[in-house]
Amino acid sequence: MKLPYWRLSSFYFFYFATLGSFVPFWSLYLEHAGFSALEIGELTALMVVTKIIAPNIWGWLGDRRGKSLGIIRIASFLGALCFAGLFFGKGYWWIALITLSFSFFWHAALPQFETATLFHLKHDNHRYSQIRLWGSIGFIVAVTGIGYFLDYFSINFLPWMIVILLSSIWLATLVTPDVRARTSTHDALKIWQILGQPEIIAFFLVYLLLQLAHGPYYVFYSVNLSHHDYSKTLIGMLWALGVAAEIVLFVFIKPVLRWISLRALLLTSIFLSICRWLLIAHFPDTVGIVVFAQVLHAATYGGTHVAAIHLVQDYFGIHHQGKGQALYSSLCFGIGGVLGSLYSGIFWDSHGAEFVFAIAAAICCLAFLIAFIWVGRAKPGELG
Repeated sequence: MKLPYWRLSSFYFFYFATLGSFVPFWSLYLEHAGFSALEIGELTALMVVTKIIAPNIWGWLGDRRGKSLGIIRIASFLGALCFAGLFFGKGYWWIALITLSFSFFWHAALPQFETATLFHLKHDNHRYSQIRLWGSIGFIVAVTGIGYFLDYFSINFLPWMIVILLSSIWLATLVTPDVRARTSTHDALKIWQILGQPEIIAFFLVYLLLQLAHGPYYVFYSVNLSHHDYSKTLIGMLWALGVAAEIVLFVFIKPVLRWISLRALLLTSIFLSICRWLLIAHFPDTVGIVVFAQVLHAATYGGTHVAAIHLVQDYFGIHHQGKGQALYSSLCFGIGGVLGSLYSGIFWDSHGAEFVFAIAAAICCLAFLIAFIWVGRAKPGELG
């Protein structure tokens, strides 16, 4: 079957465009609505907390059925429907309820779509980055367009934009063909046999720590820039710059991986993460340094994510691919994201941005040490 490149790419475009509407602007929307820094941290953590549970439920169903698109379509529709409930109430507890309900379904979609994409690619896994880069393009379009819009119109329009983007994700799933994985279990390791291996444990711990370090960036980076008199348009452009650097990495990752191993890519990306958080901590008023720190997003997210997708595929094989992607999402982005949102919210008002981003750098130092000792030492296919 011919690779449905544009249909797969359209899902990533709209999914990460939705993320681009949340990450830079949702905290500003909540601040505009009168919530404190602690409440903003808590509400952001609720958006992430469902990643701990939801992807594993949907991942188990996807592997059991051998097909993922039906699950993704249902989850995407219900995610958009639940978020629309935001228009029927207000206040902390109502927004908390909406956040929990819509994110339970929204977070189910991406890990399963990653699995479907890899099944479509079969032996052309190097083309994953060519498809995934459209997610980065979607993110750039969203952060620049919405940032410009919000400089001239009320931020109260933001929920309407998010509903439109969530609905577009669902429409993209309707035109994407499903694919069935081979479900033979001959000579396949049980999932618990895989999870009990030291390198797998170290892998998940490293990525949990990396997401923990990203907590203050995702929750308070825009707020911090706003407090240093950056306009919403410029804030959006800085977010877009980071993702543009990520796109460059995705375009050139195939020749890069001919020269360096996944292990080298991961270790280099973690080291650059340490540098990035220290720069953001100490030089928020120096535009040139802020710009350079955003370029490092190519490593802190792009490099680490590319390494993770390939490692998960090798670790879990075809038999447990859905569960592997779900665990990567839930354990790392879920638990790491929740704890990162909470600690940044707790320390932001009392200790300030410099302290919070310095903690992020220290967390990455620990991640580098663990990765250096354990991760990426096994030969391809040796574990899964």
